[in-house]
Amino acid sequence: MASISDTLIITMVVTYAVGLLLFALEAAFGRRTEIAESRRWRRRAYRTEEGAPSEVITTERAARRTTAPRNTLGRIALFVTGAGFLFSLAQVITRGLAAGRWPWGNMFEFIVTLCLVAVGSLLYASWRYRARFLGVFVLVPVLILLGIGVRWLYVDPGPLIPALQPYWVPIHVLAVNIAGGASMVSGAAGITYLVSHRAEAKRALGEKVAGIAGRLPTSELLDRISHRFILFAFPLWTFGIIAGSIWADEAWGRFWGWDPKEVWSFISWVIYAAYLHARATGGWRGPKATWINVIGFLTVMFNFFAVNYMFSGLHSYA
Repeated sequence: MASISDTLIITMVVTYAVGLLLFALEAAFGRRTEIAESRRWRRRAYRTEEGAPSEVITTERAARRTTAPRNTLGRIALFVTGAGFLFSLAQVITRGLAAGRWPWGNMFEFIVTLCLVAVGSLLYASWRYRARFLGVFVLVPVLILLGIGVRWLYVDPGPLIPALQPYWVPIHVLAVNIAGGASMVSGAAGITYLVSHRAEAKRALGEKVAGIAGRLPTSELLDRISHRFILFAFPLWTFGIIAGSIWADEAWGRFWGWDPKEVWSFISWVIYAAYLHARATGGWRGPKATWINVIGFLTVMFNFFAVNYMFSGLHSYA
């Protein structure tokens, strides 16, 4: 199982690299085509007049539309990325079987699982929002992280140190992993939004926008994708912090110790809470709110790969 898992690592990295190349070719040479989200919204209302039977009124709002570069290479890229996702899922499963435990117990396994969630989120966004144009912006950090994991963080499957063995650990790490993977897609959409919004501002002034910046979808769609993925990730991030506190109490006899991991997790939580509050109250929208989201995404990545590695036992075994 360990040998199969190692083979699948290389296979999924190569597959994601091919998918990235195809997504980039579509972004550069695809024809701008109108796209629409995959669902329609229906609402039913009931009206009753005195002495008359109730009447059902059904209203339908058409799916939102925008334009994005499209060609056959993008469909192939989506298929290839889906295959890479399956290879990654198989790698996580075989790694767990080889180790005889849950397969996200060290930094290498954490990165692989995080990238698995990020790619799964990309596939969902590609179906739900027709947002495969995010493929380049998501697969670039995914490949960078996998390269770091394979080159510098890889360790053979083995048992965990005692502090990582309580059952709250896999719950905490899985919740944070899922939230982190969703925040990667949100962060990618947020960065893309900032570029698209700037391009739209230039067009409004009569300036010509060339390159990929001029081929991006509307900023409104990118903003909606970024916001909705944070709406999904934020409760999981909150639960992950709570689960981590319970684990800390079991392992070290205290719920909170203000160590660097806890502090940076709390900082990320506060930033995302501020972003959602700004969106909910209407105080800040557009680029201002998106910058808060992007900063939150950067703090999450810093916490995962700098703070966690320097101050955590997640990179070592017993």
